[in-house]
Amino acid sequence: MTTLSTADLLRAARLVAVLTIEDADRAVPLARALVAGGVRTLEITLRTKAGATAAAAVRRSVPEAVVGLGTVQTRDDLALVRQLDLQFAFSPGATADLLDAARVLGVPFVPGIGTASELMAAMARGFDVVKLFPAEQVGGIGMLRALAGPFPTALFNPTGGVTEDNAGAYLAQPNVVAVGGSWLSPASDVRAGNWDAITERARGAMARIAS
Repeated sequence: MTTLSTADLLRAARLVAVLTIEDADRAVPLARALVAGGVRTLEITLRTKAGATAAAAVRRSVPEAVVGLGTVQTRDDLALVRQLDLQFAFSPGATADLLDAARVLGVPFVPGIGTASELMAAMARGFDVVKLFPAEQVGGIGMLRALAGPFPTALFNPTGGVTEDNAGAYLAQPNVVAVGGSWLSPASDVRAGNWDAITERARGAMARIAS
């Protein structure tokens, strides 16, 4: 497990690559391609059967990467984070059971929220770093600005509809610590093993963010 706080982990990342991996054998070269481009923090989703295996392989073989699970929905999903020695977990939502399980297991966890009430429920259990999801569909930057008033200590990792074109605008918001995006690794490039293109896309995205 990482010793960084969740907020510090995301501040260091700025851009989290959201990866849905169909073939676990492609996970390590994909991770290496992203790391080579400067994107080190990888959210490997549990949307496919290969997700957990892929995350374990990257954690084992790409020590430069910061690896976590995404699309976490159950206590068993959270337990996988500890079992595989992963460094964080993201969820698209946050049930009371999931929030309580994250606290009990001690997993660095970023719950998903889409409303003020969901944010309040997460903060009541000690989670002040949350994933605004799906960001564009629930109001995007306007939503972040609206939430900043009543919730000045809340920090956000917007994901869902975040692109290379709007990532900088999201990151300019004072309550945003990082953004999540899936555009860095198109399925066509992953299937073709076009790792150089993925590295260049990652490098370009990080340069654009830095500027």
